[in-house]
Amino acid sequence: MHILLTGATGYVGGVLLTELEREGHRVRCLARRPGKLAGKTAPDTEIMAGDASDPDDLARACAGINTAYWLVHSMESGVDFERADRLAAERFAAAAAAAGVKRIVYLGGLGADDDTLSAHLRSRHEVGAILRATGLDVVEFRASIIVGAGSFSFDLVRTLVERLPVMICPAWLATPTQPIAISDVVAYLTAAADLPPGGARIFEIGGPDKVSYGAIMREYAGQRGLTRFMIPVPVLTPRLSSLWLKLVTPEYSKVGRKLIDGLKNPTIVTNDAARREFAVRPRGLSQAVAEAMHQEDTAFAGKRWADFADVEDLPHRYGGRPEGARLVDHRHLVVAVEPARAFAAIERIGGTHGWYACDWLWTLRGWIDRAIGGPGMGRGRRDPHRLVTGDTLDCWRVEVCEPPRRLRLAAEMKMPGRGWLEFEVVPRDGDVTIHQTAVFDPRGLGGLAYWYAIWPLHELVFKNMLAGIARHAVRAG
Repeated sequence: MHILLTGATGYVGGVLLTELEREGHRVRCLARRPGKLAGKTAPDTEIMAGDASDPDDLARACAGINTAYWLVHSMESGVDFERADRLAAERFAAAAAAAGVKRIVYLGGLGADDDTLSAHLRSRHEVGAILRATGLDVVEFRASIIVGAGSFSFDLVRTLVERLPVMICPAWLATPTQPIAISDVVAYLTAAADLPPGGARIFEIGGPDKVSYGAIMREYAGQRGLTRFMIPVPVLTPRLSSLWLKLVTPEYSKVGRKLIDGLKNPTIVTNDAARREFAVRPRGLSQAVAEAMHQEDTAFAGKRWADFADVEDLPHRYGGRPEGARLVDHRHLVVAVEPARAFAAIERIGGTHGWYACDWLWTLRGWIDRAIGGPGMGRGRRDPHRLVTGDTLDCWRVEVCEPPRRLRLAAEMKMPGRGWLEFEVVPRDGDVTIHQTAVFDPRGLGGLAYWYAIWPLHELVFKNMLAGIARHAVRAG
């Protein structure tokens, strides 16, 4: 079966692509920026450069396709997203019909078809109607809040809970919804490719728990061990709430205002057609949130900061760079040595060798840590020259050691969050680039305050530490 996947560079599309490839499907991705998929697909997955709103690009993409997934929306592209989505859907529908596509699979939004629908949900439903008007076999799924690492709705919940110990809760936060885990959404979408023919169908999908947006926030706070106070304020309208959102989470304000407007609409599953037609049995909210948090950790553990920085230098600013829930301080230096020598200098860090710079500050940090119940800096290291995964290293533990390429240390000192210090050695034209990255996962507002308060010390310590590693690598030759 040959499958066309639009929106593969988006959140749901990216997860779906991985699952379709895992199941052995031949996939063609239409992407405006194909470079974002470079190195992230199976060898036999076709990446076609093109615009999902261009008729010629759509005609090329649909040629020879059995099943096409339409996962495109324009909320982030401009003000008139309804018109943009309408035009794109009409052009895609025409191209699919002309190419003889057998089935279209589309992911829309839950909500009753009436005059109270928000612009966002109204647009989602309109796109579904345009696709069904082709007369093709259209499978439309309607979902509420998708819970997963990278989901806009989940990221918004996480950011609000992490930053606000006291939250003003308008009435719409009590609107009933039926959140669903990203893995269950993808299971439905994948299964749709093998569904027997049946014409145009709409399936409402959701997890087993009927809760409010506020309940999702409380669940996340509970799993993070955060105490949050929610004060109901019935007079706070969606419009005022969106302005408040712009102050608290400016990075989410552009799309968040449109989504908040839709929170006035209950998004509850009203029929059991999906349960009857599919073997998928969605997990509950608690498990979905736990899995989303685990997905974030797994994705972060696999991130190679050196590769990221080689493409585009991270801007240097106070507090570093936010990456999802985490804060990143990245630095790198080019050194004229072999990779093995550069890594040997990194590997001898800590213990009796010291930390290459400001050892008195490390000692002071160790005293403070011991005073508040942490391990301090006195544990030293097992071997003065070699590290292996699992070793203790002063107040750190070796989480990854891959000579001569990568060393990642996980902090075991007492702090309001989780911290890592990572080193990577990248060969380049006879020399190497040494990358040094400090990552902090703050726990609530206290974690953020801690990180920004000690940033001046990071500037002093981390800059000189990297320079010290480079000097030792050169001298050791």
